[in-house]
Amino acid sequence: VPVHRMLRQGVNCSLSSNNVLNPFTPFGDCSLIRMANLYANICQVGQRDDKIECFNMVTQRSAKLLNLDDYGIEVGKSADLVVIDNVDQESAVAELSPPLMGFKRGRMTFRREPAELLWPR
Repeated sequence: VPVHRMLRQGVNCSLSSNNVLNPFTPFGDCSLIRMANLYANICQVGQRDDKIECFNMVTQRSAKLLNLDDYGIEVGKSADLVVIDNVDQESAVAELSPPLMGFKRGRMTFRREPAELLWPR
């Protein structure tokens, strides 16, 4: 049973990857958005709410599974977050949105400049 269907039954599910620069997988780039997109493609997830749940399975559902009490963006939380270049969760999964920057305990740990389209002269 695809896990996004198990969510409807109240089962908390998550998606993840331990394949970082692993020669046995072509997706060893640490991108959880890529894992959500891959899952959505393999399981033929097409409904908006299901694609949003694919995003949730690499974010809030994973945090819940790990019992991370300080997860979320609120005063007093740990401020661990990744900024994604998109307008919503569904589009982020569908378009494989790249991360723009990441923070650990409120401190920026990486930054990636957005792509710039250069017009021919």
